[in-house]
Order: sequence, then structure tokens, then C-alpha cells
Amino acid sequence: MQAQLQHYRGPFTLKALQQSGKGKADAVRLGFAEASGEILLILDADLTVPPEDLPHFVEVITSGRGEFINGSRLVYPRSRQAMPWINTLANKIFAQLFSFLLEQPLKDTLCGTKVLWRHDYERIVAGRHYFGDFDPFGDFDLLFGAAKLNLHIVEVPIRYQPRRYGESNIAHVKEGLVLLKMCLHAGRKLKFR
Repeated sequence: MQAQLQHYRGPFTLKALQQSGKGKADAVRLGFAEASGEILLILDADLTVPPEDLPHFVEVITSGRGEFINGSRLVYPRSRQAMPWINTLANKIFAQLFSFLLEQPLKDTLCGTKVLWRHDYERIVAGRHYFGDFDPFGDFDLLFGAAKLNLHIVEVPIRYQPRRYGESNIAHVKEGLVLLKMCLHAGRKLKFR
């Protein structure tokens, strides 16, 4: 992978960091704050998305085909081990909600793989107060922020596979309610002003 990424921005350095807070959003913010490159990437640590797919995301953003690249797990078939039916259903529902709120079609808003330019991320952070800072996952914060900035959001299909590391800690009902609350809040800000 290093040889492929060198084509885009030279060699890269991997760092291991320990977050002081909790949740994915906190981990992503720490990683982005410590990153030194112009392109910021999120790859979930469970390796349900192979790291070998990242150069394709980088190619899409560097070619100018999009300004915010979002992975989509719902294009190719996947096993129930990779994504149980309840997760597939929830992902499809939230994709429909987001498509309505953002006025652009999205197939998968909850995929952890996302890529954006550092300067656009800094603009999202600067405007974070608009939607509020209560997204424990980070996905909505980034997507709503990108939409508010009118960034061109492009989805890249990935082949989602069973996790190779760790166990899921998703609390379906509790987290589903948090996601719904965020959608309602964003709806008031984006659609029903």
C-alpha cells in the first residue's frame, strides 16, 4: 500500500495514539488533529473495509471527482456475518433520511470510510456549532458539515467483509435513537428553517 500512496503525496508515517475521550468521533478528531497530510482518511480498526481499498478513495479525491468521499457498503452483496439484517435495514433507513435532508442520493451514511481534504475538514470544524457538537459517531458531523459547505459528496462502493478485529459494541436501539435525534436536529437546520 505504501508504494501506491507514494504516487499521491510521498511516504506516509503511521502513528499509534490513545484517545482520552470515548467513542469514534473522539478518536477521529484526535487522529485528524495529529495527521500531517493534506488528505484525511478514516478506516475503521475492525478492518471490515480492507486497507488496500484506500488508494482508490485517494484517487477519487485527487482527481477532483469529489470533495468528500464516502464509502458505501450497500452496493455489493455482503454476508450476514459482515452486516446483520437489522444493521442493513437501519443503514438503508438512515440513507433515505440523509438523501432527503441533504438533497442528494446517498446509499450508506454510516460507513466508517470517509476521505476529505484537510482544509475542508477545518471548515467543517469551524462551523460545527451550527449543528451542535453531540455526534458520538462522527459520521453525521462530517456529512452534515460537508453538505452545509456544499462540498461535492461522492460515494465509493466497497466490499464489506466480516470484522477481522474486535467485537461490535453497537447498542442498536439506543444508538438508533441518537441517530434519529441528530436527523431531526439537522432537518430543522437544513430543511425546515
